[in-house]
Amino acid sequence: MIMPSDFDRSTSPMFGPDALTRRELLHRCGAGFSSLALAAMLNGERVSANDADPLAAKRGHHAAKAKRVIFLFMPGGPSQVDTFDPKPQLTKDDGKPAPKLYLGQQRSLLGSPWAFQRYGESGLDVSELFPHTAQCVDDLCVIRSMVTDDPNHPGGCLLMNTGERVSSRPSLGSWVTYGLGTENQNLPGFVAIGPGPLIEGARQYGASFLPATFQGTFVSNIDQPLKNLKGSVEPVQQRRELNALMKLNELHRSNRAEDSRLSARIDSFELAYRMQTSAPEAFSIAGETAETGRMYGLDQPATEAFGKQCLLARRLVERGVRFVQLYHTTGGFQPWDQHADLKGGHEKNALATDLPIAGLLRDLKQRGLLDETLVIWGGEFGRTPAREGTTNGRDHHPFGFTMWIAGGGVKRGIAYGATDEYGWDAVEKPVHVHDLHATILHLLGLDHERLTYRFAGRDFRLTDVYGNVVNGILA
Repeated sequence: MIMPSDFDRSTSPMFGPDALTRRELLHRCGAGFSSLALAAMLNGERVSANDADPLAAKRGHHAAKAKRVIFLFMPGGPSQVDTFDPKPQLTKDDGKPAPKLYLGQQRSLLGSPWAFQRYGESGLDVSELFPHTAQCVDDLCVIRSMVTDDPNHPGGCLLMNTGERVSSRPSLGSWVTYGLGTENQNLPGFVAIGPGPLIEGARQYGASFLPATFQGTFVSNIDQPLKNLKGSVEPVQQRRELNALMKLNELHRSNRAEDSRLSARIDSFELAYRMQTSAPEAFSIAGETAETGRMYGLDQPATEAFGKQCLLARRLVERGVRFVQLYHTTGGFQPWDQHADLKGGHEKNALATDLPIAGLLRDLKQRGLLDETLVIWGGEFGRTPAREGTTNGRDHHPFGFTMWIAGGGVKRGIAYGATDEYGWDAVEKPVHVHDLHATILHLLGLDHERLTYRFAGRDFRLTDVYGNVVNGILA
C-alpha cells in the first residue's frame, strides 16, 4: 500500500507546481465522486481508476456444456472398494496375501465390511455407506479408473487441486475464473469453504503466479462467513474514501506493473464495497424453508455442518459464482484417512456427507441448475485393498480409485473405466488427474492447451504438458 515515504514531492503530480489546491481537491472529490458513487450503487457500475475488470464474464474457446463448478473434496482419500467400486472377489479372498507388495511389504487383503446394492434405472452399484446418494445414481458419472502420481497427502492434495504436486501452481478454481470470469460482479468468482485446517493451506485454493484477483475467497465459519463486511460509514462517504485511496494506489502501482498484489488489493476493496449490498443475502441460509433444511440435513447434528456447506454452495452458484470448493474437514483436516478403524471412520464420514450431497443434487436438479453445474466428488487418492499391518485400516492408494461427476455435459448413470478384481490397479480406460482437469475445462468451454499464462518465460497451463479430454464420459 502507499506510504508517505514513497512520494517524491518535487515530481509527484500531487505536490508539483501544477498540483490542485486543497480547496479544489476537496471540491472535486465532494462534487464528482459522490455522484459517481450514487450511480455505482444504483446501476451496479464499477467506479475505478482501472476500467478493466479481470473478473468480468468472458467467452470460452468453444461452446460450453456447463457454466459453473461445485467440487466436493473429501480430504484423506475415500476407499474406492468401500464406496462405488464393488469387489466381490476381494470379499471372498479376505485375509489372503495381497497379489502385490505395498511399499515392499506383504499385506493381507481386506474385504469391504459393507454390502453393495444396485440402484436406479442404470443399476449402478453403491455401498450401503451412501443410501441417499444412491438414490441419485442415475445422475452420476462414476469414474472407477482414476490414477494419480503421489501417494502422500500434501502432494496428492496439491495435484488434485492445482495440477502440480510439488511446486506452487494456480488452483483449478483460479484457472477457471481466470478463463471465464464470473457472472456476478458483486460476489467473489471463486469461493472455498471448509470449517477445518487444510494440509497445504491456501495453496489448495490459491492463485500462485496468476493475478492474485483469481485466488479463492476462503470461508471457514459457516455461521459467520463474512466478518467486518459492513462498515460504519455511509455508502457515499465510503465511495469518496475508496476513490481517494485508489488514486494514491494507482500512483504507487504505476511503477510496479509487474506485481499483481496491489491490483488485487484494489480490486478486493472494490469488491468488498459492492458485496455490502448482495453478500449478506447470498451467504445467509436463514431464509431457506424448513423443507429445504431437512433436504440438506440441517435438522440433524451429524449432517448439519456439511449440509450448511452444500446449501451455501447452491446459493452461491445460483447467484452466478463460478467455482465453489467444499472441503469436508469437520473434525479434522484429513477425515477420510483411515489407516485404522476403517469401519468407524468411513461410517462417520459418510453419515456426515451422504444426505447433504444427495440434497444438493436434488436441489440443483429441481431448480434447473444441474444441467449447467458440474458437481465433482472425490479425494486426493483412494485406499489400498490390503489391510494396513494388523489393523482394520487401509493405506494410501494412487493406482486406481473412484471419483464421480454429475451435471452439465457428462453422461449420466454410467460407470467409466475399471480396476482389477481386487480394486488395485486401473486396468480399463485409466483417467489421470490431468485428464480429469482437461475434461472439466472442456465442459466449461475451455481448451486446456490454450488456457495459458506466461510466467518466468514459459506459458503455463493447469495440465502442464499432459492431459487428454475423456471423451467417453461426454454426453
